[in-house]
Amino acid sequence: MISLDGNSLTIADLYSAATNSKEKISLAPSAKKAMQKSRALVEEWIRSGEVVYGVTTGFGEFANVKISTDKIELLQKNLIESHAAGAGEPLPPEVVRAMMILRINALAKGFSGIRVETVEFIIKFFNAGLIPVVPSQGSVGSSGDLVQLAHLVLAFMGKGKTFSPKKQAVINSSLALQQANLKPLKLSAKEGLALINGTQMMTAFASLVIYEAKQLMKLADISCALSVEALKGTDKAFDERIHNLRPYKGQLTAAENLRRLMKHSQIRESHRFGDDRVQDAYSLRCAPQVHGASRDALEYVESKIAIEINSANDNPLIFPSQREHLEGGNFHGQPMALAMDFAAIALSELANISERRIERMVNGALSRLPRFLTKHGGLNSGLMIAQYTAASLVSENKVLAHPASVDSIPTSANQEDHNSMGSIAAQKCFRILKNAQTVIAIELLTAAQGVEFHKPLQCGKGTNAAYQAIRRHIPPLEKDRVLHDDIQKALELVQNGNILNSVEKAVGGLK
Repeated sequence: MISLDGNSLTIADLYSAATNSKEKISLAPSAKKAMQKSRALVEEWIRSGEVVYGVTTGFGEFANVKISTDKIELLQKNLIESHAAGAGEPLPPEVVRAMMILRINALAKGFSGIRVETVEFIIKFFNAGLIPVVPSQGSVGSSGDLVQLAHLVLAFMGKGKTFSPKKQAVINSSLALQQANLKPLKLSAKEGLALINGTQMMTAFASLVIYEAKQLMKLADISCALSVEALKGTDKAFDERIHNLRPYKGQLTAAENLRRLMKHSQIRESHRFGDDRVQDAYSLRCAPQVHGASRDALEYVESKIAIEINSANDNPLIFPSQREHLEGGNFHGQPMALAMDFAAIALSELANISERRIERMVNGALSRLPRFLTKHGGLNSGLMIAQYTAASLVSENKVLAHPASVDSIPTSANQEDHNSMGSIAAQKCFRILKNAQTVIAIELLTAAQGVEFHKPLQCGKGTNAAYQAIRRHIPPLEKDRVLHDDIQKALELVQNGNILNSVEKAVGGLK
């Protein structure tokens, strides 16, 4: 059970609750008290006829239109229905679950003027395992992810579609609520606005990306070390003395991981003396520098996401102690937009250098291994086309890594004249992450096959653990078979933590 108070949510807890349907959430007592204070002030302003944006006025360009008290609830209902204008494929379920948690956490800070019972309804909805069907397109990422959050709230109101765990199917939201013994949510003053002004879709993607990216960074070091073994490369380039002279944190970490992974390698010792190669190609020799730069970039990204998931990012914000409402722009997605563009570039580079190592292993002119890592080349193509797939994915990433945050287009009759495109940056980055996971999986598969040709010599303590984890699920490639199946199995081992857990069990936790 994760207790949401608006201030202490972690990326790890968010990831766990978003990806595990059995996880439950609750509202901290401190959050209830804070929310009650701001809500009482909103209700006082309504009674006194105070002009408050989105409470007693219209929205966006209609901010100068005064709304009568008897129309305030209709205003909120109309807001949700008019803003539920999304397009495209539905968002992944784990993203939608993360969005619900993040929206609750932002409201729990107590600056949004929403009723406690409204937030408790969303918690009951979440804990019942219900997942709204939310279209992926339509957000420009600056009044928040208005469209996607509106579709989220639409389901709470008993409209649109919702995934029902009881039916294991997508059904009408009204029926899903009925099955969960919930009555459709009826919005009161300011509540529609409080629920849809925010960065929750882009931040949901960002949180899931950064959690998996941190695991992928370690796997990139593992796949690189195994490739060095397969290619009979040297570990001299990972010597601590080199990296101390250029002490970037990520570079030092990557070099240390590589040293630990290859420690006690029989393959390395077999060619320590008498090898005519003075130094390796950049994709091996410069791995600490390249992996390290991506590590440092992702650390920056993580620090921004950690701020965003515990922030109040709607408008207007209510300050009970000063009895004020302030109209501002905390919903603007620029911090997440820039962070996701940076993460996209960092992850693309991990895949780029990984693909170059794959190419070296399958290229007999470079590897000193059988061409395409097959004993009977010609009759068999070996891992030739696995490299094609990796090359395709990194080329796709190069297109996707073009920054979204440098673009803007005005909306709401130019009232909203600068938009972040953070939602686009986040979704592109999510796709790049998945592509990078596949490329790393292909490198691990390829490196394990390369190591076969060095037997009976064994890899280092860490690289041998990775090799054994792969071989428990994927046999050596003796003759051609459907490579798609091998790649998907390797990807599964990357995504479920099997390889990483096996390695860390052997050498201790990687940094």
